[in-house]
Amino acid sequence: MTDLAALRSRLEWGLVPAVPVPYKEGQLAAEAQQAYARWMAGQPVAGVAVWAHTGRGPHLSATDRRRVLAAWRAALPDKLVVAGANSIEMAREARAGGADLALAFPRRDDPAGYHRELSRELPVIAFYLYEAAGGVAYDDVTLHAILSLDRVIGIKVATLDSVVTYQRVARVMRDHPGKLLITGEDRFLGYSFMTGARAALIGMGAAVTDLQAELVRAFAAQRLGDFLRLTSVTDALGAAIFAAPVDGYVRRLLWALAEEGVIPGDACDDPWGPALDSAERELVRRAVRDARATRR
Repeated sequence: MTDLAALRSRLEWGLVPAVPVPYKEGQLAAEAQQAYARWMAGQPVAGVAVWAHTGRGPHLSATDRRRVLAAWRAALPDKLVVAGANSIEMAREARAGGADLALAFPRRDDPAGYHRELSRELPVIAFYLYEAAGGVAYDDVTLHAILSLDRVIGIKVATLDSVVTYQRVARVMRDHPGKLLITGEDRFLGYSFMTGARAALIGMGAAVTDLQAELVRAFAAQRLGDFLRLTSVTDALGAAIFAAPVDGYVRRLLWALAEEGVIPGDACDDPWGPALDSAERELVRRAVRDARATRR
């Protein structure tokens, strides 16, 4: 039986990037994927999340899902690998591939039963996702039912821009002290920690990773000067990555990784995202350069 307390301990005060998948000309860019995984293995992260919204998990073929999970599991043998799942079949795939946890894509029908079913395969992180991205606005009764399940260890909250909703979920969490509030709030990362988050599972963490991990550590250690400085940096980065159209953020993250020299510049396709022009790529380059200057 998995030690749930140990999993929580490994997540607490950690950064878990939700990683995108590099594509080139409609095909998974295998060499870029391997390079990215090797680079991330050297970053100060608690683990990674694959097959999540950032990783286009429900859109990937079963073959590509296996290749992606295998690359990350091999590169990060001593860190956590969280795998997105929207069905029992995906959860089984994740367990077979060596994932440690399932991130449960939201579901409207019988959400508590759905989370219970997934948890028979792997311990589960619930997922409150904003509706425009395919999420479900779980009410408080539903949240309590999900969080009361033994093998649900916490919830990732990604509202995009609804501080009020985030505050509501944080209040619900007070009745579940054994569970972990995990921020997915790329646009107000710093504030989400001030409101109760104790870990981050965010797409923005897929690039410029070290600065975001340092923000989490600074808050945990109450180094508030560093925390405020890094909050300013990550807010500016989030504004560039999560500009309209918001679903373009996956391609923008890949551009950011190319700007950092992690993946080739031509391995930045996102087959399921909107088209973006070269001017938008320049804005991402500028944001990464500004963050890099702060790092120095």
